[in-house]
Amino acid sequence: MDERKMDTARLRLVQRFDVTGRVLLLPRMTPFGTRFLAASFRAFGVPAVVMETYKGLSLGKEYTSGKECFPCQVTLGDILHFLQQEKVRLGPGFDPRRYVYFLPESDGPCRFGMYNKLQRLVLDTFPEYRDIPITYLSTQDAYSVAGLLPAEKARYFRRVAYVAAVIADVFDRIVWRVRPYELREGMTDGFMEEAARAMESLIERVGEARDFQAMLDLVEDVAKTAAGFVDPRIPRKPRIGIVGEIYLRTHPESNQDIVREIERHGGEVVDASIAEWINFVSHERLRKMKRNAALAFRRKDRRALRQALKTAAVQRVENAWQAWRQRQVYARVLRHLDIQPDHSVREIEKFLDGGRHFSFEIGTEAALSIGGALAHVHEGFHGIVNVFPFTCMPSTICSAILKPLLLQKRVPYLDAPYDGTVQPNREVALRTFVYQARQYRDRQQNGKRRI
Repeated sequence: MDERKMDTARLRLVQRFDVTGRVLLLPRMTPFGTRFLAASFRAFGVPAVVMETYKGLSLGKEYTSGKECFPCQVTLGDILHFLQQEKVRLGPGFDPRRYVYFLPESDGPCRFGMYNKLQRLVLDTFPEYRDIPITYLSTQDAYSVAGLLPAEKARYFRRVAYVAAVIADVFDRIVWRVRPYELREGMTDGFMEEAARAMESLIERVGEARDFQAMLDLVEDVAKTAAGFVDPRIPRKPRIGIVGEIYLRTHPESNQDIVREIERHGGEVVDASIAEWINFVSHERLRKMKRNAALAFRRKDRRALRQALKTAAVQRVENAWQAWRQRQVYARVLRHLDIQPDHSVREIEKFLDGGRHFSFEIGTEAALSIGGALAHVHEGFHGIVNVFPFTCMPSTICSAILKPLLLQKRVPYLDAPYDGTVQPNREVALRTFVYQARQYRDRQQNGKRRI
């Protein structure tokens, strides 16, 4: 077999297959979200593990060229570090066939769509890792779980995983709303870690039965308790909205804990949610099915038309279900704590001004970042930070559009690119930015708001 055919054969180890009973290795992204996703897998019989993160960054950089974006280096380092540690821990008992590496992908122009293939090639340079398959979910079919689990479980798993993602978003927003105003330093983080462990345990116990009521009850209890940590004597701080590339903005180690840094300088942060991205991907799949139906109609292809209309109808129901469940989760928290509600996809598209600023037809995270940032400004936020990997195309587009728009509105704006190095002026830039946000807030409160 020649080298090209061999590489093609090896890439077949990047595929969807039933992972029941295999140890599923998840790279950590959000503080709560990846843990709740792993708990959802465990509820359906998959012993999922969240790998330690950022400890293998030097390995990730060693086996990449530098042309890849930063999340590729981080996640590659995570899997290589984990496997090295497993080899040491298990010794001769290490069996690569026990493991499956989970690395989702996206379609479109983002390089992220090719990273599980690249990492397959890297793993193949280690003879002992060649038998570790890589599996994935994809934006191409709105993160369908078909193939990863038995058919009778796949649909229900996706719904449990979606609710778990929304709960993780809400846990994040509870932290961001309470921590800058907590009565005693550290009490919010300590309590939310206990709450996260309780939620993981609950999802494992009731996930397969889809007992969403039990999850909602725990969410409400957490919000009610956390609301009591807020010191009413501390005045409200400038509110900062974070947008940008999904991995970098939600992975504290990669973004050098930018949320805490902004809080340390006197700001209150709201980061764009994971559910916002899932809802966008689901929305885009529905749009795609509508386009396919229109094309089939013009071609008079009845079979393709029926298939497109059927798929669109199913996706429309799924989108409505997601919106309903998301509202339920947020409603439980808002009874006790005024966290920032999430943006709907339609709302974000509205702020793109009919395609004048950007268009969903182009897609990518830039559509969410631009629309989300402008929605935050409309909601009275006092500054916007765009967090992204150095050289990220969608976020560079976002910066090129947002920077002049927000300058015109006199809203403080900051680009925060990351590649693993520490910029010497980073602290000064953040401190200055929060100071500008405070000035902007004061102008608003004094009746000098510029629309």
